[in-house]
Amino acid sequence: MAKRGQGEGSVYKRGDGLWAGAISLGTGQRKVIYGKTRAAVAAKLVAVLRAQQQGVAVSSSQRLTVGMYLTRWLAGAESSVRGSTFKRYSEIVRVHLVPRIGGIPLAKLAPADLGTMYAGMLADGLAPRTVGLAHRVVGRALREAEVAGIIARNVTRLVRPPRAPHQEMRTLSAEQARSLIEMTAGDRMGALYAVALASGARLGELLALRWQDTDLERGSIRITRTLTRTARGWESGEPKTPASRRTIPIGRRAAMALRAHRRIQNEERVLAGSVWHAGDLVFADEIGRPRDGTCVSHAFGAVLASAGLPRVRFHDLRHSAATLLLEAGTHPRVVAERLGHSTPSLVLNVYGHVTERMQTEATATLDRVLGG
Repeated sequence: MAKRGQGEGSVYKRGDGLWAGAISLGTGQRKVIYGKTRAAVAAKLVAVLRAQQQGVAVSSSQRLTVGMYLTRWLAGAESSVRGSTFKRYSEIVRVHLVPRIGGIPLAKLAPADLGTMYAGMLADGLAPRTVGLAHRVVGRALREAEVAGIIARNVTRLVRPPRAPHQEMRTLSAEQARSLIEMTAGDRMGALYAVALASGARLGELLALRWQDTDLERGSIRITRTLTRTARGWESGEPKTPASRRTIPIGRRAAMALRAHRRIQNEERVLAGSVWHAGDLVFADEIGRPRDGTCVSHAFGAVLASAGLPRVRFHDLRHSAATLLLEAGTHPRVVAERLGHSTPSLVLNVYGHVTERMQTEATATLDRVLGG
């Protein structure tokens, strides 16, 4: 018998070459799980243990409803996903999944049930993107139930969610971006807009930015964390991906905006006195507390309207920065590193409309060189 790994339980290799693992169900019974490799069996055992910790007894799966399982699965998933992701999962489960399919026995959930739910969500006016997210949440939850042996199959693999329509990307032109920076230079949030356009950073990354993460002499910022608001309050966590930990040069204009912003913040700190929240946040509110991203987005929309600029989302400042760089001939790899993407292919996929224009210009350049 092969030696079992730490934390795997009773995992062993049989004489026929198949791996097996046994686990107690806590009812005097034992469940045996089989797989082609030790790792596959160990993963299944971990899933069963997790299901037991969540209060889902494998032997009682016939009495388990979809709503009961999703609620317990959600509780266990909280520690394994980002705070913002868990908040969205919770909303999807509570608002859409439990009311529509929560009463169905988990073991009897059929592809037709999911198809009916998706059709109903669309009929209620929900966006295909929201329906697609619901499909992914159900799929992730049922995948764990399948691995744990609670259900025989994950029915989401048999259902295709509605395809989200392609949305034309909205960005600010170079002239519009300059107008935004100039018109908000004296605004309380003007520096945030300037740094967003100069860096292409995400809103959560900017709201988590501390003064110790800035180098105003060199004109750069370091992205080391992100800030999200959850049911438990503000949470500071790791950036979205390992590539998201990066240093971004922001240039002189954005650095000047940060210097002016720091002078204003120092005055506010003196006025606030003991009320000031000591968190070293660059884009804190008037007493040093973290700013709410939703409120920032709403305020940004009002700024655009008063400035006579096109209505775009705050996140579109990130798209605008990337588009302006690509249009100026910046290599996609440089743009990818700036945005915190792991590979240039992500940039090329998202900003294909820009690269098409670049290809047209490149063709015209070659045509001139070749005497066309």
